[in-house]
Amino acid sequence: MPTPTTLSSSRWKATLRRSRHLLGEFGHEQTDPARFYSAIADDSVGQLSQYVDLDGQRFLDVGGGPGYFRDAFRAAGATYLSLDADAGELAGLGDIAEGTVIGSGMQLPFRDAAVDVCYSSNVLEHVPDPWLMADEMVRVTRSGGTVFISYTVWFGPWGGHETSPWHFLGGRRARRRYARTHGHEPKNKYGESLFAVTVRDGLRWARTQTDADVVAVLPRYNPSWSYWLLKVPLVREVVTWNLVLILRKK
Repeated sequence: MPTPTTLSSSRWKATLRRSRHLLGEFGHEQTDPARFYSAIADDSVGQLSQYVDLDGQRFLDVGGGPGYFRDAFRAAGATYLSLDADAGELAGLGDIAEGTVIGSGMQLPFRDAAVDVCYSSNVLEHVPDPWLMADEMVRVTRSGGTVFISYTVWFGPWGGHETSPWHFLGGRRARRRYARTHGHEPKNKYGESLFAVTVRDGLRWARTQTDADVVAVLPRYNPSWSYWLLKVPLVREVVTWNLVLILRKK
């Protein structure tokens, strides 16, 4: 298995303090998205830099949205490209930025081996065929390149997004309750723009796909001393919160 680079290792650590900080930022996702996504973007650069030197890399962010991650990855030296299916989402910060493509994550409009790093953060649970999207991400990555896939786990505390924790009683029930309580539908509509994706699903896909080597599988926001919980069926579904799959294209 490839060994992570030492880049940023002195600045980024999977500590309990980091986990608490990120948990606190999640409370601002709806009220102050710039604050929330900027914190996640900075953390993502540190985490991904453990596995690849981003300087000079052609980087594709699948589901990049309005561009909160752009500045962070460009500051790390990457040539940043972004794709999103929603033009309105892309324009959330104003004009749609150069290097942005409108398209489907399940049918990426890029040739084979087009990028050095293919990245997706908290998008997989929003597409109806998540593992087709994962396959597409591997396809567009060059040999030796890095694929980083991160998604919110359904049975984790944030699995229902703004409908949590009622999603534990069922996604459709949680959606209806949210609408009754707030007078409008949630942004993330179960069955339309939010789907139940589990740790088991991700482990199965990583194990059965044949085009990339698995570098790491880890709970994204957890402290490193809790990583062993991924080995415990059922328990891992609840405590993981968010799963990361890191692969190296063959």
